Amino acid sequence: MVFPWQSRNNAINPGTTSRLLVAKAFLIGTFAFGTRCCDATATDIALDAKATLTHRIDSLNLLVYTFLLTLTVLTIWLFKHHRVSWLHETGLAVIYGLIVGAAIRYSGSSTPLVHLEVEPESNSTFNQTLPPDTLWLKFPGKLTPNGSDAVEDKTYAYTFRSQVYDVVENEIDLKATFDPEIFFNIILPPIIFHAGYSLKKKYFFRNLGAILTFAILGTTLSAFLIGALMYGFVKLMPTYLSSSFTFLDTLYFGALISPTDPLTILAIFHDLNVDVNLYALVFGESVLNDAVAIVLSGAIQNYGEHYSSTGEFETYAFFRALSDFFGIFMLSLLIGALMGCFTALLTKFTRVRDFPLLESALFVLMSYSTFLIAEASELTGVVAVLFCGICQAHYTFNNLSENSRTRTKEIFELLNFLAENFIFSYIGVSMFTFPKHHFDAVFIITGFICAAIGRAVNIYPLSWLLNLNRKPKISSNFQHMLFFAGLRGAMSFALAIRNTLSEARQTMLTATSLIVIFTVVIQGGAANFFLNWLQIPVGVDEEIEQLNNHQVRSSETYLQDCGDIDTNPGSSRRNEKAVLARLWGSFDTKYMKPLLTHSRPTLLETLPVCCNPVARLLTTTEQLTQDGDLRRTDSDSDICIDDSDLSRNRSGSGGGGSGDPRRNSINRIDNHLRSYHL
Repeated sequence: MVFPWQSRNNAINPGTTSRLLVAKAFLIGTFAFGTRCCDATATDIALDAKATLTHRIDSLNLLVYTFLLTLTVLTIWLFKHHRVSWLHETGLAVIYGLIVGAAIRYSGSSTPLVHLEVEPESNSTFNQTLPPDTLWLKFPGKLTPNGSDAVEDKTYAYTFRSQVYDVVENEIDLKATFDPEIFFNIILPPIIFHAGYSLKKKYFFRNLGAILTFAILGTTLSAFLIGALMYGFVKLMPTYLSSSFTFLDTLYFGALISPTDPLTILAIFHDLNVDVNLYALVFGESVLNDAVAIVLSGAIQNYGEHYSSTGEFETYAFFRALSDFFGIFMLSLLIGALMGCFTALLTKFTRVRDFPLLESALFVLMSYSTFLIAEASELTGVVAVLFCGICQAHYTFNNLSENSRTRTKEIFELLNFLAENFIFSYIGVSMFTFPKHHFDAVFIITGFICAAIGRAVNIYPLSWLLNLNRKPKISSNFQHMLFFAGLRGAMSFALAIRNTLSEARQTMLTATSLIVIFTVVIQGGAANFFLNWLQIPVGVDEEIEQLNNHQVRSSETYLQDCGDIDTNPGSSRRNEKAVLARLWGSFDTKYMKPLLTHSRPTLLETLPVCCNPVARLLTTTEQLTQDGDLRRTDSDSDICIDDSDLSRNRSGSGGGGSGDPRRNSINRIDNHLRSYHL
């Protein structure tokens, strides 16, 4: 065969020699490049396949929890349809979670994880007392088919997740668990905000002294008592367990197991119209003790990490931790209140209410940013978002358009429902899939006993102290119900799962999870029985009807009802409200509500005359142009509720007629302002 570049006498043309060499070099280079490209492409294909598998497992994981929530919703409907009250939705979510977790655990998943052991060099420069944040792995890859060359080295970054306890792990087992920070940054904020946004303020403030006593003093006392008892019992346990626990560990356990989450009890209270004062005590304590528990647990951690050098009791470290507790709590409260007031000012002095969708978006974003600001400032977002919700309901809600009022109420009610049930479903699933559970029967039983003792010390001695100067007194059957309502829930679990590095923390997580499951399913399911056994009055229709009446009178009526200027003879309201609530009610009506909402009286009427220029700037046209009594659906209507008898008494006395001196005063102010502008 004769090639084109050869002559017929087989002599090679010198001109074609260079072309021959170039062609050979091109063919060799192309082959080598193609080989490398094929190897690189194979690596990329394998990585793409792994990413696709990870995506499928993530989707399956989310599908599992979506299925759990769907099943819970349908079962709740079935229970409500047949009037079944012995099992609450949270108990259902836990039970379904346990079933699905067991199925995941024992279904024999065939997707094992690939582990590669890596050891640091002896001359490494980083601090080897703690694991690195990221690990850069230089991976040589797969050798070429002929074994002569290796694929180009690549560096992969791996982030720190946790300590390894079980080498035999399946990917679906790990994907069925979540980063604990998801609970704190995404799931808890809407739950806590909804608690503040939907707070029944009239009866909350009426029982404010008792609620603060149970929530702050009682929770703190319970935490320290549980911690001390657990430490004493742990030292009597086998060495393998007692050696892993310090006093700070048991104290942290006391702080995380003290907050209550009586969702089941409150749902039954609402359905049966239980006495509203008992409802307020249970709900108010559960709202505030979550905030107290998270600040207290943070103070205990600060004591061990920053202040104490030995881990034992040190006076200086104790007072530093104590100052942290009060300082962080108050600063977080202040941030929440300021953000709520700032949102109220935005909605008052802008026309964003003309665009309800933007108004609702602003409301949600400002509320969530409160949590993030507090966390970024090394404070407690739970406390901040709780008091932001209270301020939003008290002030901002009055400035919102009707669409935004309905939308924000429904949005946070829905988010709260989904988040609560997701957490309880996850508690059930994680009992089988979370790799860091450490079961110790002695510790778990001791935890149950100490938690009950701590709850008893929270309720009975403090109730006795409160009854010395309280009217009406907290009766013995109410005290027993308060003790029984000490269910543990989302906050306890979130605090326990946040740090599971040590064996002590893993044991605490397991005990906490079982306590939550037992109290929600068993104790919550027995609520109806205890209501009947303790003879708690139910069907209190008169008070509940008042709670559901959202027609708010003008500020003058607010002063009479909430400031305890009693116009109804024989009424006992004057002594029912806490002194602090009465003082705040007067200040709030005269200055805060006129500043942050469109309510009357305006600042022109309540501030001194010398402040009129400033008061005019802070008073809107809507406030000045209101005719008579302004009636509006108010989230804060639980403080000031219409009473038909009082309304008739006032209407008979000409309170709303043309001769009302208050209206004449307002008209004079309006005339003055018109002349001022001219």
